[in-house]
Amino acid sequence: MKLTFLGATGTVTGSKYLLEADGRRTLIDCGLFQGFKQLRLRNRAPFFIEPGRIDAVVLSHAHIDHSGYLPLLIKNGFTGKVYCTSGTRDLCAIMLPDSGHLQEEEAEYANKHGYSKHHPALPLYTKKDGERASARLTSVAFEHEIDLGEGLRFKLSPAGHILGAALVTLKNRHGTLLFSGDLGRPRNLIMYPPAIVRHADFLILESTYGDRRHEQTDPQTALAEIVNRTVARGGVLLIPAFAVGRAQSLLYRIHLLKESGAIGDVPVFLNSPMAAEATRVLQRHCGEHRLTPAQCVAMGNVARVIASMEESVWLAGRPGPAIIISASGMATGGRVLHHLKALAPDEHNTVLFVGFQAGGTRGAAMLAGAEAIKIHGEYVPVRAEVAILNNLSAHADYAETLEWLRHFQAPPRRTFLVHGEPPAADALRRRIEEQLRWPIHIPEYRECVELN
Repeated sequence: MKLTFLGATGTVTGSKYLLEADGRRTLIDCGLFQGFKQLRLRNRAPFFIEPGRIDAVVLSHAHIDHSGYLPLLIKNGFTGKVYCTSGTRDLCAIMLPDSGHLQEEEAEYANKHGYSKHHPALPLYTKKDGERASARLTSVAFEHEIDLGEGLRFKLSPAGHILGAALVTLKNRHGTLLFSGDLGRPRNLIMYPPAIVRHADFLILESTYGDRRHEQTDPQTALAEIVNRTVARGGVLLIPAFAVGRAQSLLYRIHLLKESGAIGDVPVFLNSPMAAEATRVLQRHCGEHRLTPAQCVAMGNVARVIASMEESVWLAGRPGPAIIISASGMATGGRVLHHLKALAPDEHNTVLFVGFQAGGTRGAAMLAGAEAIKIHGEYVPVRAEVAILNNLSAHADYAETLEWLRHFQAPPRRTFLVHGEPPAADALRRRIEEQLRWPIHIPEYRECVELN
């Protein structure tokens, strides 16, 4: 067997792993690169092999850094099956067309205002490409084994990260490979913990939070404090949030704060049609998460959904106090950019990040103290309070990852650390080597390894 690392090496984006075994080629995850320009340029480069030579794709979950390259792969000739859970299928039906739509919008805006170096600026793919890709997904039940041919089989087990997120196990006569995808937390407010795994010959493990632990403070208390001090200034609390997973967690937490009286009856707006639809998907998948149907309804009713662009423009000019949740989570695109342009220059407002910010994103720059950020070709001053709540992350930290690894009955022959920036990956390598005595390797981009 040969495994090639085509993304998520030295970065937390672009997850793609090509497994070649017994004449078959299987791509595990198919994500877009985000963040630094040199990473984003990889999205436009020719793929490692002709997409038509790939036999199948298996997705761990729906987040764009794991699924967002799929429309381009299909556009460029991939004709095989794409496997995922039903939750991932339903979320990708929202996210992939939206990804194409956002790229079309950005290209149109760049052409209108002339800030692109390309004439004309073209989207990587379109909304229609995203729709075609989502229609190609084949759903697989958790723990149900699927034969990919030539003795290669796979199954999906709950990963606990977001709705539908899965650990991917592949088996053939050469051994067993386990891909963690994005590993969830054992005590998540909404999702169940990751499935326990006892054995794998080879493990491909994410390392996003390999160098840190989530804060032990109560996120409800911290969120209430940020809301209340922003409201006291008469400001707007803007929360850039991933439309899938994080937005629903925030809505439910705000519902709990209002219900307990920890915050007042401040207006809440959800300015992300995709997040609103993802909330409805979560409601349809009761039984795959901790929330009851009544709790799902309460979560969905806590915010006014902003559907049209006209409403979005109105909201951008609306005075505080208010809470606005808008995508994207790292402020790389979407409607949140228009809110940042309107709100970041005012010291009465707060911009609250609620998860990891990859290097090269606006979120990372703002948290590093940038005095201005570039949006649509213009520099916008940052005078608003900038805050972060790290302990709302849906990724396991290093202690939670080690806790999960200790269930293995024997060390994998080799463990590969991916989906982490270099300090995080190296810190997790050191901890696993010292505490578990496992052999660890941190692969490079496009590195090929033989698994024997």
